[in-house]
Amino acid sequence: MTGFGRPLLAALLAAWFIAGAMRPAMGQSLLPTFFPEERSLQIRDPSELPITPLPAEAPPTVSTKPSNTQPLNLTLDEAIRISLANARVVRILAGTTATASGRTVYDPSITSTGIDQQNARFDPSLRVNNSWNRTDTPLGAFIDPLNPAAGSQIVGRQTQNYNFDLGLTKQNAYGGTAQLGVLSNRNRFSPGVFPLNPQTASSTELSYTQPLLQGAGLQANLAPIVLARIDTERSYFQLKDSLQELVRGTIEAYWNLVAARVEMWVRQRQVDQADFAFRLADARARVQIQNAAERAQARVTLATFRANLIGAEATVLQREAALRNLIGLPPADGRQLVPTTACQDTRYHPQWEALIGLAATQRPDLIELKLILEADQQLVLQAKNNAQPALDTVALYRWNGLEGEAPNSMDIATRPGQFTDWTLGVNFSVPIGLRQARAQLRERELLLSRDRANLQQGVHVAAHSLATTLRDLDRAYEQYLAFKEAREAAMENLQQQLAQFRASRVIFLNVLQAINDWGTAVNSEAFALTAYNSQLGRLERESGTILEAHGVRMYEEKYGSLGPLVKCEPVACYPETNPPTLNADRYPAGTEPSEKSFRLDFPQEWRKPIRDLLPPLDTGEPKGALELPPPIEAVPTPRPQSSRRQAVKAQPVSSSGAFQPRQ
Repeated sequence: MTGFGRPLLAALLAAWFIAGAMRPAMGQSLLPTFFPEERSLQIRDPSELPITPLPAEAPPTVSTKPSNTQPLNLTLDEAIRISLANARVVRILAGTTATASGRTVYDPSITSTGIDQQNARFDPSLRVNNSWNRTDTPLGAFIDPLNPAAGSQIVGRQTQNYNFDLGLTKQNAYGGTAQLGVLSNRNRFSPGVFPLNPQTASSTELSYTQPLLQGAGLQANLAPIVLARIDTERSYFQLKDSLQELVRGTIEAYWNLVAARVEMWVRQRQVDQADFAFRLADARARVQIQNAAERAQARVTLATFRANLIGAEATVLQREAALRNLIGLPPADGRQLVPTTACQDTRYHPQWEALIGLAATQRPDLIELKLILEADQQLVLQAKNNAQPALDTVALYRWNGLEGEAPNSMDIATRPGQFTDWTLGVNFSVPIGLRQARAQLRERELLLSRDRANLQQGVHVAAHSLATTLRDLDRAYEQYLAFKEAREAAMENLQQQLAQFRASRVIFLNVLQAINDWGTAVNSEAFALTAYNSQLGRLERESGTILEAHGVRMYEEKYGSLGPLVKCEPVACYPETNPPTLNADRYPAGTEPSEKSFRLDFPQEWRKPIRDLLPPLDTGEPKGALELPPPIEAVPTPRPQSSRRQAVKAQPVSSSGAFQPRQ
């Protein structure tokens, strides 16, 4: 076997031995020694993955409402605090539900690490290399140099070597690079006689390179750090923008729930009134005061109002679920959210100049556009610097030394500074035409112009959005005043229609229409006033001051560490160590449900017994002998040839007329 084959065979045998030693008796590998090609998908069963616990309690529905639900009085200030405390992932209101905005409280801190990453280019860099080498090179030589015919032989020359290399490099903010290097090389030769054996060659050098055009200048070298700081500010204001939308959405979801509860109260009163009207029509039909057509009309109205009540109850559950989702509560926890903050019913008089000034300085989206302009300016600065030729000055000074042992066993060495090297130079390089660098510069300048236009467009959109919000705010309040008047008129009309119906001057259809008009007016007034309060929150959102208006401030929790390896403080997971503190209340706190502030009441006529609404009858029977049907909960389809019907006790009506949740 050739000399090359023996080392190769030895290497293969060694690899086989090592691979076999890593396998136990069963043939399974203890350590990964070989990775074959992936020719199939290795998908784990979902049961092998960590289990994420989900809420176990079933959410309430219209048909399965739990009877043991406890009311949870919730003010608007408390809802905002809960939403902010649970906003590690910021949620926003999207119609009748809430979705993740894509922003988290960790984003600014994550982005801020880029500042240190860019600062790292100015950190000193230390390099220490050590190597021990042994070379044994075979050589062919004559047995007798004076007699080549005596033959040849193979001899070896062995060299033992130790290399030490130390380097310290530091770049400054002007683009210059200073370097200090120490090199030591110790060699021992055998066999033979050498002038110095062993011998150590050493050198110490100091060099500095300074760019004069490309890569030079304080602003050009600090631009990456400035860009990293701008990115951190952008991340901060992006988080603030999503938090503002969270607070605005919480306000809107809160008032949506209040409006839905008012509608449910109205629908319940309509059902109670329709049930009363049906029983009255049924009693009058029994004593032949009116015909069966009015009784049938009352029955249809009762069924329609009951269907509307089911829809209103479903809307309340949906609005409460949206608020729960938005503020970070589970779908169900055995409690029913009961808003207790009353709506503001006084007109807000805005000052357009002040609002425009606030929006121009406080809106996070406009601030982000301004930061993008600052970043573009830094990128233009970098592009201009890169569009210049490379012109660098180089300076180097080196101290050389040598020491070793002479054949007479005497150590000799050079004197300090005896042998020195120095270099001075100027290096120049430039791509002919600088086409790529100039194209990049032109691109950055165009991007700067585009982002300036985007900023102007952002200001334009902000002004129009603010104006639209002011118009919507004024419209909502004017509608509230109009619907308030319509409600009073509807109440008076209902009472008049009841009186006329008692006197048999109008048909019952007029009463049913009055009931429907009254419910529509109450609903419209509530929706207009809650929309007005939602628009107040939107106005603060459009001006960029909704967090400050609610006493909310963002703070940073410092992450303490010392050096790249050692931490001087225990691990702290932001933002768990410093929970949010309470802010000042913005809205007047209440103890009663919010819908009570709408003066929910209904005509006193419906509280009278049915007997009092019937005119006296001359039937020869004593009064009180008339059998009246009980309140009805559900009206079944009449059976043929039978005047009997099934009745279920209805929901009692409180004497005050205030809303009471159905159990």
